[in-house]
Amino acid sequence: AAMVKETIRVYARVKPLGRRQQAGSYSVDNEEPLPSLEIAVPRDSADGFINNKRESYKFKFQKIFDQEAKQDVIFDSIAKPVAECVLAGYNGTIFAYGQTGSGKTFTITGGAERYSDRGIIPRTLSYIFDQLQKDSSKVYTTHVSYLEIYNECGYDLLDPRHEASRMEDLPKVTIMEDSDQNIHLKNLSLQQATNEEEALNLLFLGDTNRMIAETPMNQASSRSHCIFTIHISSKEPGSATIRRSKLHLVDLAGSERVAKTGIGGHLLTEAKYINLSLHYLEQVIIALAEKNRSHIPYRNSMMTSVLRDSLGGNCMTTMISTLAMDKRNIDESISTCRFAQRVALIKNEAVLNEEIDPRLMIVQLKKEIQDLKDELALVTGKQRMSELSQEELLQLDELIETFLKENDPDSSLDVGADMRKIKYCFFHMKQIINHPMTSDKKLLSQNTSEEKNSNEELEKLKGLLQQRDNEINILVTMLKKEKKKARDALSQLEATSAGSTVLEQSPSMSLEESQSSSRCFSLKEAKDFSSSVPRLPFLPR
Repeated sequence: AAMVKETIRVYARVKPLGRRQQAGSYSVDNEEPLPSLEIAVPRDSADGFINNKRESYKFKFQKIFDQEAKQDVIFDSIAKPVAECVLAGYNGTIFAYGQTGSGKTFTITGGAERYSDRGIIPRTLSYIFDQLQKDSSKVYTTHVSYLEIYNECGYDLLDPRHEASRMEDLPKVTIMEDSDQNIHLKNLSLQQATNEEEALNLLFLGDTNRMIAETPMNQASSRSHCIFTIHISSKEPGSATIRRSKLHLVDLAGSERVAKTGIGGHLLTEAKYINLSLHYLEQVIIALAEKNRSHIPYRNSMMTSVLRDSLGGNCMTTMISTLAMDKRNIDESISTCRFAQRVALIKNEAVLNEEIDPRLMIVQLKKEIQDLKDELALVTGKQRMSELSQEELLQLDELIETFLKENDPDSSLDVGADMRKIKYCFFHMKQIINHPMTSDKKLLSQNTSEEKNSNEELEKLKGLLQQRDNEINILVTMLKKEKKKARDALSQLEATSAGSTVLEQSPSMSLEESQSSSRCFSLKEAKDFSSSVPRLPFLPR
């Protein structure tokens, strides 16, 4: 299968400042080949001690989107290339990472106020369905799933029981691993979506079921990691090959440190879990970035298990770092950028995901089995013990004859994978070499009855020979008579003055005679005879 090797693409997006926020100092340089973001750390004397930290940090990104960047531009630059690959049969992942309130959910899902605020998920859905409608060469099926990971437990956001019951009572999504190390999620439903509207309804249903809570940073902060996945399978009519690809759109929970959030109680537990899973994510990323690490700790958290393919696996992955650039959050933004720099070192290998449709495969395999049986019989010489039929032998004789007459040096004698036939052919060839004049029929004489026949034939031939001898004798005497007649005719010619008339007569007469006498012989002899006789009268002349 085709393979695309590339590092994870990392983008940065700066959130617009709120009304009461003080702007931090940063500069964006979007020059190719690698745009950079420089963040200045204020020397803050209010801290009461002299701040000896570095004054400015510079980070490199694929591209940096400043505060005024619109949602459609974000989609076109970041998500569209990934969606195109997914349509072509590769896996894709886009994830947003950053502290609470830095705009992750806005970037991934979008804002609800205005249509133009739609985020990456709805735009990607509408782009994908748009492309699928245009392409009539294949048959496509699309499913979506929406997984929430909260305090290290997985929940299906598309479970219809969500509204009725408490989170704790819902069946948990668990991870199963098969022998090939592939991850399967149990209790996570795959809902078919035949068009954009159905898919968006599912997205909306999932969003209403998300765990949100108020933190000092944000009124409706996401307290869980959410993974919205679009599964696409395509098949050309009549072909046995199915392409399956999936696109994960991931909204991670906030990455801020616990002290910052000013929270207690169960929110503290949440924060610990969020930080723990992000810490594991970071560990996986550090491990992947190191050249000689053999063990990657994917299994430490549910999040990293589910995203295993997206990180250093069979996937085209893109990360968006969302940054809040007000003075209060500069530290967090720097740590987000640091994380992004590490992610940018990871190399992924995206493979075209093709598999074969079992029904069509069975037909192909049956044919293959027959071919292999034939080959096996050829190698072992077993299986076919019965004698070859007379018909088969005749067929082989014909094959050999045409093969021998063929002038083409590349021509081959193909009798199939049958040891008996191959042996017979060698036997036949040997006979032809030993008795070059023998007729083809003689070669079939493997039975004694045919030998008897050949003896009888010999007698017959002897008889024929005798008959021919007699015929020749008769002919010779006739020729003598003719000669005599011719002489008489000549002498007459000399005597007669009107020789022309006799001349015309004589050949015709001799012709008639010859024909009458030839009736007792076979036709062939008659021909020879009649052609030779008319010349006779002219010989002496």
